Amino acid sequence: MLKSIEGNFDNPEVHELLIKHFIELRSVSPEGSAHVLDIAGLKDPSIKFWSLWEESDLMGSGALKFLDKEHGEFKSIRVNDKFKNKGYSLKIINHLINEAKKLNIKRLSLETGSGKFFMPARKLFVKCGFEVCEPFSHYEDDINSIYMSMLINNN
Repeated sequence: MLKSIEGNFDNPEVHELLIKHFIELRSVSPEGSAHVLDIAGLKDPSIKFWSLWEESDLMGSGALKFLDKEHGEFKSIRVNDKFKNKGYSLKIINHLINEAKKLNIKRLSLETGSGKFFMPARKLFVKCGFEVCEPFSHYEDDINSIYMSMLINNN
């Protein structure tokens, strides 16, 4: 049974997962093109963050940043290593979409890398209904980034 906990930054497992996420994404993104948030960034009041658990095992994390009242951005989607390649990324994305619906978000957007490392994530986002779009919010054209967006049906 999937359980989500909002916040939970002080949990050592959550902290370790986020540090690993931050280090890995920084290592595969060219300087100036890494948009991953550190823990302090995820604590911003415009962001809701969830850790997701399968029983007592940390399965992953994800965050939703409010760009405005009806537009949200996915941040820090991460699957714990022992849950990779088992469909759990989709569970995280679906959780975030459902949370966005509860918050009356009408559009979800995201930025991800354009390199080979990010190909599985891009394929998953397309499978979930995201389409490539122009840069949004504070983002600018960058050959190292792909921007994606989808409308949400809140019914």
